[in-house]
Amino acid sequence: MYDPTRLAALVAVAEAGSITRAAERLGYTTPALSQQLAKLEREAGTALLVRHHRGARLTGAGELLVARARRVLDELERARHELARLTGLSGGTLRLGTFQTAGGIHLLPPALSAFRRAHPDVELTVADYEPSAGVAAVAAGEVDLALTHAYEPGDPIPLASSVRVEPILVEELVLVSAPGHALTSGTARLPLAELAGQPLISMAPDAPARRGVEAVLARAGALPSVLVPTPGYLLVCALASAGLGVAVVPEMVARTSVTPVGVRALEGAQLRRTISVAHRSEEAAPAADAFRALLRGTFGRSRQT
Repeated sequence: MYDPTRLAALVAVAEAGSITRAAERLGYTTPALSQQLAKLEREAGTALLVRHHRGARLTGAGELLVARARRVLDELERARHELARLTGLSGGTLRLGTFQTAGGIHLLPPALSAFRRAHPDVELTVADYEPSAGVAAVAAGEVDLALTHAYEPGDPIPLASSVRVEPILVEELVLVSAPGHALTSGTARLPLAELAGQPLISMAPDAPARRGVEAVLARAGALPSVLVPTPGYLLVCALASAGLGVAVVPEMVARTSVTPVGVRALEGAQLRRTISVAHRSEEAAPAADAFRALLRGTFGRSRQT
């Protein structure tokens, strides 16, 4: 039984006329490819190549094996495509919804890139939704999956009976400020009581997703100084960086801020954000299932960095 990888190497040499050029095409070093060819010759029990200073040419046995190898490799490639079609991962479209802080930072793109490499025949579409709107789009069949989030304390996003959400990352909310601010200069967790009297860049206390968080900050005595009607974290971090107040944002937002900010964890870890992927519960969609698995891996690695 000949190794398909070694057969492909022999075909590449036949087409390139040189082991060195074939190695470049295949992404091997020349010595590594030579070793594969030597192993193939041992399997065949005869010389397959004549090496000379200008390159390499096939022996009679090599020509025979290359002709058969091309057929075998073509059949294997055809089988790969047929298996992909059988599992629903060849052709078709995977429609994704995401919110900006997940889609615009470094978590979603690596999953998209890995999915493209594994399933190049599946077309991808990505649309931007507010979290609750993304869940509604899944229920309506407008997208196959949607990244969403919810805050603690806070009310959960209402779900249609046809939709399920799978948590993939839980992160704390942290304090951000201008660099060098006294509140973020320490390393120990900051008691919420220390926010009393501090000017707060507020995500508008009437925004449903942040209402519970804003209530906790208000009870701690933080004084809203700038209101941002929706959680536009790029703007919030920029305002904090400029010294217009402090803000409480998800840890991922703080770590990836494009403007310099001081960061400090809060005592009690009672303020959190959970990122989830919403999907329809009654449908078996191999592409959607494969992408959910990639998301779990991507977000799981981010939790460790």
